[in-house]
This record gives sequence, structure tokens and C-alpha cells, in this order.
Amino acid sequence: FMMFAAPPEQTLEWSDAGVEGAYRFLRRVWSFGHGFATDIRPQIGAQRTLAGAKLPEALAAFRREIHLLLKQANYDLGKQQFNTVASATMKMLNALEKAPREGALAAEVIEECFGILLRVLSPLTPHISHALWRELGYGDDILAAAWPEPLEAALVQDEVELMLQVNGKLRGAVRVAADAPKEAIEAVALAHEATVKFLEGRPAKKVVVVPGRLVNIVG
Repeated sequence: FMMFAAPPEQTLEWSDAGVEGAYRFLRRVWSFGHGFATDIRPQIGAQRTLAGAKLPEALAAFRREIHLLLKQANYDLGKQQFNTVASATMKMLNALEKAPREGALAAEVIEECFGILLRVLSPLTPHISHALWRELGYGDDILAAAWPEPLEAALVQDEVELMLQVNGKLRGAVRVAADAPKEAIEAVALAHEATVKFLEGRPAKKVVVVPGRLVNIVG
């Protein structure tokens, strides 16, 4: 509970609710592990297909979220901010519980991501992490396992979502290829139904593209 509740340099105020919250979280981890063993892992075939596979959008987004959380957790762990590392594991579990589950590829991604969660959790709750690691067949000793590092392949986005503003007001969003040139982004934004509606037939005077964030059309 203490690692979950506050940074190590701060005084901790005892909270029964905080203890109960940490207990509920660990029960969810245990429950997910056993659900994984019975419902998800059996879907994995003898031939592994995850390496180099083109993942469906929802599955790729889930995997990306886990690896982004891992990246942040590793940074926080280096600064001994164990409470934010604990927070990252909670977010990982939330994502795992909502992840697509059907098919061998989804099962492989969940196997990878739950293995990440267990290893990040192991310095905080070593006993439950070690028990699940062994029971689920990841290995004999979680302490002997390599520490997880975020995979660049998992972090790559094929598409990005940009907020769409018309005359400075948020009117929607557009999805474009992550490497789309400025001209292509402008064309998609100008053709968007919100742009057409709010420009009311007037030509755009200016289109401002903020890479990775938004497109603002001035009419």
C-alpha cells in the first residue's frame, strides 16, 4: 500500500480506503491472470505470428498504450517514483481488461502485455507477480526475467488523429497517415464535412497545420 500511495520522500497518511483499493487492484490482477490462462492463452497456436504482423487498429492501439505506459514507468522507476510506477500498472490492467480477445494474434499481444505488467509490478508486489509468472508459464523465476523495454515497432502509429478547428473553434477531428505531408493533411481537412458546413461556401483564406496536434482553417 505504501508504494501505491505516495512518493518515498513524502510522509504517508494511513488510509483504510487506500489499503482496500490496493487490495482490489491485486485481486483484479490475479483474476485477470486466471482468466488469461483459461480463456485467452489456449487461443495461441503453435506457430507464433506476432513478430512483424500487421495488427488491426484496435489491437495496435492497445499494444501501443501498454508500451507507452511501460516507457513512462521505466522513467519513473529510474527516479524511484514508485507510486507513479504503481499507477502505470493500474492503467495497464485497465487496458488489458478492455483489450480485444478473439483470435491467436490478440492472445499473443495480451500474453506479451500481461508479461510486461507482471514484471513492472514485481518490485512492488513480488509474491503475487512471481506466483502468476510461474503459474502462467512465463518462466520459473520472474527475478531472472529480462526487464521489459518498450518496442519501437509497438509505438509506431500508422495513423494519427488531428483536432480540426474552423476559425479557431473546435469542429471535429481528422485521421491521416502518420507520415502524411502538409498538402495531404490540408486536403483532408478542407474536404471534411465540418469545414464545408462552417465555411458556408467561402474559400479558406489560410490553413495552419500543427504536426501531430491540429489543423486550423481560417475562412
